[in-house]
Amino acid sequence: MTTTTDRPAVRPLAVTAEGVVTPAGIGLDTLVDALGGRAAACADPAKLPGQEVLPEPVRLVEDLRLAEHVGRKGTRYLDRTTALGLVSSHLALRGSGPGDPAATGVVVGTSSGSLRSIGEFARDTLVRDEPYLVDAATFPNTVMNCCAGQIAIWNGLQGVNATVAGGQLSSFHAVRYGRNAINAGRVGRVLLGGVEELCPQTAWGWRATRLLDPQMPIGEGCALFVVEDAEAAAAAGRTVAAELLACEVESPGPVDARPPMAHRLARTVTRALARSGVRPEEVSLVAPGATGLAGLDAAEQRAIRRTLGPGTAQLRVKDVVGECFSANGALQLAAVLAHWRAPDAGGPVALLTALGPDGSAGCLVVRRAAS
Repeated sequence: MTTTTDRPAVRPLAVTAEGVVTPAGIGLDTLVDALGGRAAACADPAKLPGQEVLPEPVRLVEDLRLAEHVGRKGTRYLDRTTALGLVSSHLALRGSGPGDPAATGVVVGTSSGSLRSIGEFARDTLVRDEPYLVDAATFPNTVMNCCAGQIAIWNGLQGVNATVAGGQLSSFHAVRYGRNAINAGRVGRVLLGGVEELCPQTAWGWRATRLLDPQMPIGEGCALFVVEDAEAAAAAGRTVAAELLACEVESPGPVDARPPMAHRLARTVTRALARSGVRPEEVSLVAPGATGLAGLDAAEQRAIRRTLGPGTAQLRVKDVVGECFSANGALQLAAVLAHWRAPDAGGPVALLTALGPDGSAGCLVVRRAAS
């Protein structure tokens, strides 16, 4: 049987740039201000395009103008999920400097792509005079990998292109997929992260499930990071914001053989710390991902105390951006990078954790780059 100590140590991935779009605004600096209490995230449902009624509270990206970032041509039929991804990719690639497009891949974590696009297109097939009288130009938005594909097309990226659907842990799965692509030599660098749009379909769906605390806002956002092998980044003299160490994920497995959620998360944390060469006492910050999820928030906190002990500082990004489902992990990472910009940010190692209603558990160890 394989034990924790049998698993090989990970090769760190260097984060050399980020593109962040949240209800706090465009760019990482806006998230820095929101987390520091110097600015407020948009909480007005009337700011979302359309006339639908949304269940409050919500957090949304205000005044998302795609044309200002990528130009107007060709944007008419792009949906909100793709717009969030394109703006984030534009910011990240602009910050990373020149790179080889043929050796740059894209990995996007998402729950189902644009649920709004899927729902509205399906509805049109039922309410139009004939099923074929639908707007064909909007059909590409219904495909789950539309966002990742459009990011590659608009930026001329020719490396591996993948969309990873893993529910609450989608962003963590994207990190693992990107690491495998780099380690296998398929690409030199990867633009990876997660995206989630706010729409009536997801907002009312969350409220109907009763899985989310009524006081927890439903949000949206996207965070994409340019990552490459840390040794390669150092050799090339690139500026590194942070290193992604071990990322561990456990799939749900059979219900009758599933141990308690706190135990499963604690097991992934212990394994990730060991593979990262990090002692529990070296972790100075935790960014939890199950905040506001019924039953899972408490289990996550038990696992954190069990593995790190009491008193470890926590950064709850959901208090600012709301529940962003498949983008949670990416926004947790963005929040950690934002936190580390403060002069009194504390120690150099952070832990990101997540639990999903489907029984999945995972974590990511992040180390701040040396000044």
